[in-house]
Amino acid sequence: MLSGSDFLSVQDLEKREVLELFRRAAAFKRKPLGTCLRHKTIAMLFAKPSTRTRVSFEVAISHLGGRDIYLSAGDLQVSRGESLGDTARVLSRYVDGIVARLFKHEDLLALAEYAAIPVINGLTDLLHPCQALADLFTIQETFRKLRGIRVAYIGDGNNNVTHSLMHACTLLGVDLTIACPDGYQPLERVSREALQNARSSGAELRIVQDPREAVKGADVVYTDTWVSMGEEAEAREREQAFRGYQVNSRLLGYARKQVKVMHDLPAHRGKEITSEVMDGPASLIFQQAENRLHVEKALLSLIYG
Repeated sequence: MLSGSDFLSVQDLEKREVLELFRRAAAFKRKPLGTCLRHKTIAMLFAKPSTRTRVSFEVAISHLGGRDIYLSAGDLQVSRGESLGDTARVLSRYVDGIVARLFKHEDLLALAEYAAIPVINGLTDLLHPCQALADLFTIQETFRKLRGIRVAYIGDGNNNVTHSLMHACTLLGVDLTIACPDGYQPLERVSREALQNARSSGAELRIVQDPREAVKGADVVYTDTWVSMGEEAEAREREQAFRGYQVNSRLLGYARKQVKVMHDLPAHRGKEITSEVMDGPASLIFQQAENRLHVEKALLSLIYG
């Protein structure tokens, strides 16, 4: 299992490990407390602001008997030029693990290379693996299965949520269709990794431009913000590009009758998704957000149990 290991990407896991993680997440959802982090301290190294990642990890660490230290970029000497390698070496002598929420994925890799303790990817510009695990756990919880479920992702194909969702769906046998405008397709190397997963699992991965084509026959329709952190200067250009990619009741009419809707949050209501859909009976969005907590407990228990 993951005992003592880093968790940087869904690609770090085998299918059996993910299913064991989901089994533990369901158990923690029924009985929330544990002891695997007793007398342990986890550093929360966050270069980006956060609601769900910060709060869910802090509560998870507390529920498992540990404590956390929150460190923003301005709290560390990295802001004055100290290398991430030196920071990792020092933190390794003080704490038992690091949850890192960073901009550059290369910074996460450098942190993991020099740290002598487990490093968990809380988000980078490339990947958001904890989110994808919570997403797939939510789908399994809702449909009581994964294989054969059809997910349609509508919006920016070249972002961290899409990339990790591609890894997770194809690893677990979930069919995924991504609808995105030209120029916003997933990174080629992530597509190659996902297609390799799909060959083993039997999942189907497609990338199209028409959202109506993507949602046809979908069990789940998933969307994300059109403008991620660090992309604010492109907001007008992006909103123009994604016009027609809004998840609304009209688009859901092309999906299966009992379709469910997901969004990793934060949502910009009236842009990538309407309030009618977000607050409607098809929405799994807040169940999905809650499940971050249970999945992260399961992840920590696999690393430290």
